[in-house]
Amino acid sequence: MDKDFIKGAAVLGIAGIIVKILGAVYRLPLSNIIKSEGMGYYQTAYPLYTLLLTISTAGFPIAIAKLVSERRAIGDHKNAFKVFKVALMGLFLGGIITSLFVLFQGENIVDRLGNKNAYYALIALVPALLFVPIMAAFRGFYQGRQSMVPTAISQIVEQFFRVVVGLSLTYFLLDRGIPMAAGGASFGGSIGAFAGLLVIGAAYILGRQRIKDEISSTKLGEDYPVGQIIKDLLIISIPITIGASVVPIMDTIDVVIVLKQLQYIGYSEELANDLYGNLKGMASTLINLPQVLSVAIAISLVPAISKANARKNRREMEGIISSGIRITLLIGLPAALGLYVLAGPIIELLYYKNDMATIANTANLLSILSFGVIFLTMVQSLSAILQGLGKPIIPAINLFIGAVAKVILSYTLTKIPDINIYGAAFSTVTAYGIASILDLISVKKHAKIKLNFMDVFIKPLISAVGMALLVFLSYSVLVGILGSKLSTVSAIFVGAVLYGVLLLVTGSITSADLRLLPKGDKIGKIIDKFKLIK
Repeated sequence: MDKDFIKGAAVLGIAGIIVKILGAVYRLPLSNIIKSEGMGYYQTAYPLYTLLLTISTAGFPIAIAKLVSERRAIGDHKNAFKVFKVALMGLFLGGIITSLFVLFQGENIVDRLGNKNAYYALIALVPALLFVPIMAAFRGFYQGRQSMVPTAISQIVEQFFRVVVGLSLTYFLLDRGIPMAAGGASFGGSIGAFAGLLVIGAAYILGRQRIKDEISSTKLGEDYPVGQIIKDLLIISIPITIGASVVPIMDTIDVVIVLKQLQYIGYSEELANDLYGNLKGMASTLINLPQVLSVAIAISLVPAISKANARKNRREMEGIISSGIRITLLIGLPAALGLYVLAGPIIELLYYKNDMATIANTANLLSILSFGVIFLTMVQSLSAILQGLGKPIIPAINLFIGAVAKVILSYTLTKIPDINIYGAAFSTVTAYGIASILDLISVKKHAKIKLNFMDVFIKPLISAVGMALLVFLSYSVLVGILGSKLSTVSAIFVGAVLYGVLLLVTGSITSADLRLLPKGDKIGKIIDKFKLIK
């Protein structure tokens, strides 16, 4: 079972990384097609869509998987399948309710948000609100059967179609106006959900005979009442859903607060939307890119910490936690400082089709948000560590505390004319900063470990600061020779190479750290041959 679990986690982990890469890359061409105006409409609709989906699906796949797995473990395949049927019906009804709610209340919703032109972007997501809950039931069923491939393939197919169809529709609908083009971008999500459902549905049809055979082999035993199944599903799923809803709720509140407060201090609805598009559609996209790497670390940490905790091996746990935090900082710190020193050139390179005022404003927002990378990546890894320690609710509570601070700061700062949209960026960094500090305190408390401050924090910081200075100098020297775009790419390349050298010189990375990376053992053997790690 251990091997099945590790293999399954690896399959889902790889799929998750591919999905994140596709999602991150999607925003770059999209923002160059519909620019800040369209991204404002798109980002007004998307947080509400994410929130509704989270409420209807977040905890259910895990709850279904748990109950299905438990029943299968005792050979009760009949009731395992009954769990799936009950959950499927419940999620189907939930999907109908949420999709009809948005369909009939769409105009009122965007009107209350203060962004009427976001209507098409919101209404285009209605089919996804129906398809995704159904898909969630199938994914939970297969995960409960320790069969992760159908889920992984459906996730990749879903994201692939979302990207391809979304970008194609956005381009072809551009002549009909930016609001309609933003609707095309959103409709990519609905097509992706439909494609993902077709894939996992096809896997179910192809394997249906095997499922029937398993049900037939079940000896008659105690029936699992529908009412008890519903109760058990809710007991497991509700706490998970509450935790998973914190960020979508935070983003949805952000839409309301930021747009309304900007209009309160004199910005038109159109200009407020543009500024919101700069923040959420463009600058925030780059903040999410380093998560592709930190997610892989978080996935590795959960089983590693769980095993060490089960063995009550304090020394092993201390080593894994130290490595996990250090590796996360080795990703987050250089990404944050690199984005800070090259904020303007990077925005100019990636969002070249936007006007100079948009580029300048987005660059300023990125320079603030860049520090959020450190805290956001730390929250991911520390949450994974706490999950491995059997404390999954603690990171959700800490994130909620950060979210409350964000709401207060966003409301207060964005209505100050001289701060305006930058208040929302500052509040985001503060929210993740609070959550990461609280998570770190919680890890130290529950794991009962001591962290070597120099090795875990100071050495990575020295390496990252040194890299940032060299990147800034490289760009400053090259920009007069190669121009801005080539200089930006060259400076990033120089920074990556020099950062690797600095890690080795300062002894910031160890052999234990490498084991948390994909193929880390092989990388470690190569480096050990040349005696590069101290």
